[in-house]
Amino acid sequence: MKVSAVFKYRNPEIRALHLTWIAFFITFYVWFNMAPLASSMLKSVDWLTRDDIRLFAILNVALTIPARIIIGMALDRFGPRRVFSVLMVTMAIPALAFAFGNTMTQLLISRLVLSSIGASFVVGIHMTALWFKPKDIGFAEGFYAGWGNFGSAAAAMTLPTIALTLFGGDDGWRYAIAISAIVMAVYGVYYWFAITDGPDARAHRKPRKAAAMEVSTWGDMIKLIIWTIPLVGCLGILVWRVQNMGYMSVTAAVICYLVIVAVIIYQIVQILRVNVPILKKGVPEDDKYPFSSVAALNSTYFANFGAELAVVSMLPMFFEETWGLSAAAAGLIAASFAFVNLVARPMGGLVSDRMGNRRFVMLSYMFGIGIGFVLMGMLNSNWPLIIAIAITIFTSFFVQGSEGATFGIIPSIKRRITGQISGMAGAYGNVGAVVYLTIFTFVTPTQFFYIIAGGAFVSWLICLIWLKEPEGAFDEEYYVSSVDRMIEEQEMAAAQAKP
Repeated sequence: MKVSAVFKYRNPEIRALHLTWIAFFITFYVWFNMAPLASSMLKSVDWLTRDDIRLFAILNVALTIPARIIIGMALDRFGPRRVFSVLMVTMAIPALAFAFGNTMTQLLISRLVLSSIGASFVVGIHMTALWFKPKDIGFAEGFYAGWGNFGSAAAAMTLPTIALTLFGGDDGWRYAIAISAIVMAVYGVYYWFAITDGPDARAHRKPRKAAAMEVSTWGDMIKLIIWTIPLVGCLGILVWRVQNMGYMSVTAAVICYLVIVAVIIYQIVQILRVNVPILKKGVPEDDKYPFSSVAALNSTYFANFGAELAVVSMLPMFFEETWGLSAAAAGLIAASFAFVNLVARPMGGLVSDRMGNRRFVMLSYMFGIGIGFVLMGMLNSNWPLIIAIAITIFTSFFVQGSEGATFGIIPSIKRRITGQISGMAGAYGNVGAVVYLTIFTFVTPTQFFYIIAGGAFVSWLICLIWLKEPEGAFDEEYYVSSVDRMIEEQEMAAAQAKP
């Protein structure tokens, strides 16, 4: 697939790509619609404090992790068209509630619920995989993610102007957030009618059970359980942070910890319920897949997207304090880390398509991330600012590119459970952000960059050992196993049996 193909809007798959990245762009615009308006909120609402804003920032990612897991299951069951449309319409409700909330409780609950919108990323990943062939999937996924993810930067650049110029007054921020929510809801309705789940009805293949990911061996089931625990377990870190900030009593925190443990136990039970009967019966050889590859990609997204979310939140202050810049100048320079996304992430997918070896590309990018953050760890005021900016862009190029390479591999691992694999890997990106941001509260920026570099090198080692080149990763069509055909025949028989 050539880069110029993205301008051929009349092609059904290109039209689907544009419809989907725009949906992703809008959801991220709404997800990050608070940060650029924080100062306006503090001026408008006299009972809000900076600590309240920090708490909202924590809550803004709280439910993204479990939501991505649930959305991943829903994708495989209902298809991305329905899931994306319903997500956009329903999440407009808490966004509107936050816009016009007049009490701390309303703002807290609405922001917490709205954090689920962060799961939108994996929906579009699945939709794009249904429309594009294996040989083109890397660039298509990278383009979708790179341009859609820019919604967060667009929110930062436009919402203050909308709030202050278009509306003005103390409530300008409320109307700006409300408009973004309404636009999302309207587009959600439009998306329902504008697109289908792939070029034909056979594109979307459902798993046997959507309650948990299917695996191929007993050993893989143990690995799945081990890798599932941190997804919900890391919410304990958020509970701990909220309690330490004084917004939660010890009793409430204990209740939250017990709920987290209960959810983990429930997930383990579901994994056993889904996989034990399958494994006892025996998995046909042509239907097996290596879960180790899924685990390796979980680690890459932890190390690349987790690092991106963490670094973006501290980079402006790092430049401001290290080189004595103004807040505006530091913010503009730090924005270069996000701007690279528009090119680097599609390029990561494109390189994955063109090289003919997706595993090698993944390893190269992860090693590049490690080198980049080591260089950033060496930065201080004695370095010329222009060199610091160049190193930042260099590092961002590898971070964003590796994200594109990650999702260039995922659709080829096991077509039938792409939604669940995407959801799990995507959730690990948020786990990485939570872990890294928590670590950042205890270390200096220099130490922080070295720690992130260490995470990238650990992921590189995991990929070196576990990641396997997907079979048929550059074929014209995705591989269909005997179990896929059996499920399709059962669905056809059930449809014919209906009166």
